[in-house]
Amino acid sequence: MNMITPKNLSGFMELSPKDQILFERIKQTLEETYGLYGFYPIDTPVLERSEILLAKTGGDTEKQIYRFSKGDTDMAMRFDLTVPLAKYVAKNYSDLTFPFKRFQIGKVYRGERAQQGRFREFYQADIDIIGDGELSVLNDAEVPSIMYQVFTRLGLSDFTIRLNNRKVLNGLFELYGIQERAADVMRVLDKLEKIGADQVKEELAKLEVTAEAADELLGLLNFQGNSKEILEKLKTFGGRSEKLDLGVSELSDVLYYMEKFGVPEKNFRVDLTIARGLDYYTGTVYETTFNRHPEIGSICSGGRYDNLAEFYTKKKLPGVGMSIGLTRLFYILNEFNYLNRSVAFPADVLVIPMTEDMTSAVEISAQLRASGIRAQIYFEKKKFKHKIGYADKLSIPYALFLGEDELRENKVTLKKLLASEDDAAKQVTVALEEAIAEIRRGTEALLGGKSIQL
Repeated sequence: MNMITPKNLSGFMELSPKDQILFERIKQTLEETYGLYGFYPIDTPVLERSEILLAKTGGDTEKQIYRFSKGDTDMAMRFDLTVPLAKYVAKNYSDLTFPFKRFQIGKVYRGERAQQGRFREFYQADIDIIGDGELSVLNDAEVPSIMYQVFTRLGLSDFTIRLNNRKVLNGLFELYGIQERAADVMRVLDKLEKIGADQVKEELAKLEVTAEAADELLGLLNFQGNSKEILEKLKTFGGRSEKLDLGVSELSDVLYYMEKFGVPEKNFRVDLTIARGLDYYTGTVYETTFNRHPEIGSICSGGRYDNLAEFYTKKKLPGVGMSIGLTRLFYILNEFNYLNRSVAFPADVLVIPMTEDMTSAVEISAQLRASGIRAQIYFEKKKFKHKIGYADKLSIPYALFLGEDELRENKVTLKKLLASEDDAAKQVTVALEEAIAEIRRGTEALLGGKSIQL
């Protein structure tokens, strides 16, 4: 029989067991944080009818999706979590309570060219708040505040949430008489960081934007003041465009309430260059960058949209949301060695029987688990050094020995494997209840650490 070489498809990530523990820990932190703000978890199918996924898309998106037929059904794999959310809300509208707050963490698929930090299968972690007919702008402040909590709970502190408002840009376009080409102009402005001002001017000229308008627009977008100074500069345009005035007002409210939600000023700022290329963003837009590695680009983005499900229902369903490319973020943190591997152990204690009869080991392990302690039994007939080496390789912090003496005295011997050399109490023989208390104290201290260590 010919042997098949086991390997993954290009663009599909597979983690080592310890890395998977870290990934799941990060994912759990996101879920717990979203839950603190009253978000429902939902899950949508990986496969959808192609007409659902492609209702509003085309061009590059249609080229990148994985699409196939089974019988007479034309189907595709979801390429993001927003389009399935739109279908979900339209389909279940009568059963939902609005504002509907949902989070979803799941895999999506894109058939783009695989490269470093870019994947064809990857996890996205999304939060969205959907309104019925209308949705307060205070939600635009709450969503980035939740993401601030997510990152700080993980251990990240050196990041900036950059904000803008599409109404501000659209209002400026009205002033310069280029509102008819607003979508195209926004796509060009979205490239400012990547291609620079000169190339942006060249592309704007092709869209018949005058040199004077381009200079004034870029001068405003490149203004290097702080958030309050940028708002003051925008207010000098007051009364010339109703749309611009509304955008400035919304942006001011979002900044005010983000501070009230507890986001420090150092972690957010107005950035008028944030345009967000997707057509459906209509108000506040966000991009989050890792300050010490700006070359990475946005690690979390999103914004406000007027009508989430316009292709699936006539009801107006405005919303606001943000999304983390979780696989990509994990890859980046791993590459820069920012993951805290001291929390990546699969069990709190390894139970090592020192007798032929395994009955006591099985019973004591059951008691440990009933006390909330993750316990693994080493059944194999190996030398003592090998058994301890097994625990060391898995970074299990404790070993519990059960020999004839311990069983006769109704005690256990507990060894603290991660103890320092001068720790006099790293091995003790105690009652099981005392061992449980020590294991709990020790593992809680270890697991209380952040998942990301900068």
